Amino acid sequence: DEDAGGLSFPKEFENAETLLISEVHMLLEHRKQQNEQAEDEQELSEVFMKTLNYTQRFAKFRNRDTIASIRSLLMGKKLHKFELAALANLCPESPEEARSLIPSLEGRFADEELSSLLEDI
Repeated sequence: DEDAGGLSFPKEFENAETLLISEVHMLLEHRKQQNEQAEDEQELSEVFMKTLNYTQRFAKFRNRDTIASIRSLLMGKKLHKFELAALANLCPESPEEARSLIPSLEGRFADEELSSLLEDI
């Protein structure tokens, strides 16, 4: 059975990589700029624009270097890729909030370790 809380995902997600909302925003923004610079500019779909607006609203990090350092920091911890993306996207303020949003963290990190990680983010 699928259960994100227990880090159990469908087979099609086994080799999939996770992206931070900030990374998706940068990719979509780049695609939009490419489109605007093209000779035969295409009209971007409604779904594309809604997704771009969503990522703009919820992206926590705006700078490529910041995104890279956050990802690097989290990759150095014993986190599942789902947990890594969830922590970076949600930016919980306390270990308790992190565990309530990401149940798979329960029992795997001491409060001090998780608190330090959240401060670094």
